[in-house]
Amino acid sequence: MNRKTREGFYTLWTLALLVCVAVSLGVLIYTSVSGGRRDPGSAVTAEGQTEPASGADPAAEGQTEPAQEGQEASMPTASPEPTEPPVSYILAPTEDAGQEYIDKMVFLGDSTTYGLRYYDVLPNYQVWTPSSGTLSLFNVPIETIEYFAPGTTENPQNLSIADCAATGKPEYLVITLGINGVAWLDETQFKQYYRDLIISIQDNSPDTKIICQSIYPVIDSLTPDGIKNDRIDAANQWIQDLVQETGVRYLNTQEVLKDSTGNLIVEYNSGDGIHFMPDGLRYILQYIRTHAWL
Repeated sequence: MNRKTREGFYTLWTLALLVCVAVSLGVLIYTSVSGGRRDPGSAVTAEGQTEPASGADPAAEGQTEPAQEGQEASMPTASPEPTEPPVSYILAPTEDAGQEYIDKMVFLGDSTTYGLRYYDVLPNYQVWTPSSGTLSLFNVPIETIEYFAPGTTENPQNLSIADCAATGKPEYLVITLGINGVAWLDETQFKQYYRDLIISIQDNSPDTKIICQSIYPVIDSLTPDGIKNDRIDAANQWIQDLVQETGVRYLNTQEVLKDSTGNLIVEYNSGDGIHFMPDGLRYILQYIRTHAWL
């Protein structure tokens, strides 16, 4: 290869290298410019991820603000649904509702209830018992009540309990039943008789507020076999079960009628271990006034 030819070859080679270098620089510059274009609202983190730029509103992008240093990040939680407070079926202590509260009541029961009428603690029309003065739970479906029209003390009618409820429609009805039955009825039988009674009254007088009073305690040493406080305590629990089932209320009068041994306080008793003297009946009415269903 002669000299002139070699010089021409070197010249072409040099030009080719220069062109390659120029092209490479152009590609690098273009890549740098276009690859660096990002959303003006974001910046690049050290890990190469984007985060909101300063001043951007995270909520606008559906994001959660990061917790400040020293604080824990809080997760968004749904507001709890409001809940109704549980219903208490046992009447709790209240302010004294007064005699006006008692005046709105009718008392349905056995011979322990009959004492309210016998001792003139309440007028006849507020006491629903048979003319005999006693009522057994298992006789409720067939027994008739000596019913006095409201405000009257004479010329009673003999009506079924259902008819008394339909006719009188008392605002409050206090039921005190079961002592004539705890010795013979098992739980299933007891509940069935008592449940049927409550439902019958509800059907015939829907607006009447029914209060099921605890069976009163007795003096064990004076009462017949079967009518004892352990049986009465069990039956009172059955009544509470029915109260919750039927939506009525329970009056736990027995809690203030027992002495330290669990027997009826002797001063309230008439002497047979079961029935009450007038002072004991008035004490029960005072308890009712201070455990009102208003």
